[in-house]
Amino acid sequence: MSSHGSDHDEKPGASPEVATTPAAPKAHGKEKAVHNAELYAAIQEANINPWSRTSIHLYFSIFVAFCCAVANGYDGSLMTSIIAMPTFLKTIGVTKGASESVIFSLYAVGAMVGAPVAATISDKFGRRKSMFSGGGVIILGMIVISTSNTYAQFVVGRFILGFGISIMTVAAPAYAVEIAPPHWRGRCTGFYNCGWFGGSIPAAVITFATNYMGNDYAWRVPLILQAFACTIVMVSVFFIPESPRYLMANDREDEAFAFLVKYHGNGDPNSRLVKLEIEEMREGIRLDGVDKRWWDYRPFLFTHNGRWRMAQVLMISIFGQFSGNGLGYFNTTIFNNLGVTEVPQQLGYNILNQGLSAIGALTAVTLTDRMPRRKVLVIGTFMCAVALAANSGLSAVLDKQLQETGKMDLSYGQGALASYFLFNIIFSFTYTPLQGAIPTEALETTTRAKGLALSGFIVNAMGFINLFAGPIALENIKYKYIFVFVGWDVVEAICWYLFGVESQGRTLEQLEWVYNQPNPVKASLKVDKVIVTDDGKVAEKITA
Repeated sequence: MSSHGSDHDEKPGASPEVATTPAAPKAHGKEKAVHNAELYAAIQEANINPWSRTSIHLYFSIFVAFCCAVANGYDGSLMTSIIAMPTFLKTIGVTKGASESVIFSLYAVGAMVGAPVAATISDKFGRRKSMFSGGGVIILGMIVISTSNTYAQFVVGRFILGFGISIMTVAAPAYAVEIAPPHWRGRCTGFYNCGWFGGSIPAAVITFATNYMGNDYAWRVPLILQAFACTIVMVSVFFIPESPRYLMANDREDEAFAFLVKYHGNGDPNSRLVKLEIEEMREGIRLDGVDKRWWDYRPFLFTHNGRWRMAQVLMISIFGQFSGNGLGYFNTTIFNNLGVTEVPQQLGYNILNQGLSAIGALTAVTLTDRMPRRKVLVIGTFMCAVALAANSGLSAVLDKQLQETGKMDLSYGQGALASYFLFNIIFSFTYTPLQGAIPTEALETTTRAKGLALSGFIVNAMGFINLFAGPIALENIKYKYIFVFVGWDVVEAICWYLFGVESQGRTLEQLEWVYNQPNPVKASLKVDKVIVTDDGKVAEKITA
């Protein structure tokens, strides 16, 4: 954990300091509540030019991480569409139920096996080399899977793809959060995770188009294109900087400082924000941390700080996969249950669903640096339960009509479909940006890769349950399976309220103080009051 032994009652980040004053302020201006006065003051003075050459280069670096998420999202939508193609089912010999589940779930198994390897590569060789390595493994998997003529070869290819994506998606979110200025962090990590839609929507469109080919190339071409995003990553990593926090953890402070000056300080080594960040990194990043020992995961279990950090990772990893969103892999089956049976129509609805979800996610990204994380998760998760309850209730009516009359009322089917789309919009707004932000913010630098590897393992374990159990459950109990997620989402909302730690408005190192408190949830909601002058700068901090 942190190398400094700060007292639990002393708040970090006080250098450079903001002038403090008793409750009656001396300066004229507006009173404002902020999570950390020193950081807020530094940000107000930083005034990073968002369209400078260095800022654009920083955006490009985030885009490279985004492409790693694109590779993951492409697969998510790809197999949903390919599994509906008759030519694929005939050539590979796939049947509904167990064999279909294995194809989906072997991807998750590969990612679970790859998680600890991914952490070691990221910690030892850096975030850039890890992204490059993951891309190479995915391209190998693409070659295996796109040349398949047998079921066995196809599932082996799925395993390799999952292994490769694990390496990429451990390094990429860590890289995005570690290079972003504190006040851009939410948007940068949120944008990274929206790469899922950057992959899933093109995959849905491509498979919709190739379906009309009517031969094996209808599914082989989309599989080959799985290498596109990986190729961009593997070429681009040579033109982006390494993470300053990785550099700091590996005794390369001069390089880390140079990064901060260039990208966070407008080229000014005396920038208040740069001074604040470098001092906090010196205090909070150990040169002999657990990132130097590939086997050491003990801080997550044996320290108060580590357990609370891991609790955030566990919640976002489990809830982000098991809130009903896993049903998206089986849109084809859901559409069948709602009376949408034509393959082109199913593929078209799949594109619409991906598009609406992307709108929800991208809207949230623009607001992530201003919205409180905890409140969004509590309210959004509960609304997910409401939307799924509407879907399952209307599906129950449809099922009853079908059993009694052999027909379904189209209006009920449309209502069920609309509520399913609404759920995906709400879920994407609530979870998609924060699935990247929450775990990376909750983890400190020397445990970040290992924590993200554990997150990846948990995400894929939940994915395995979704992917293996989902087709079987939908085949046997149909819409009733959705009722499981209605109740579970209510439980999730309660958990976020009781145990969710607010990370918005602080630097990654300042969160050390929060997690060291006896009650991190309560500590995370503590605010400072400052006086902001007309020019936007902080004049003084008000003390109680």
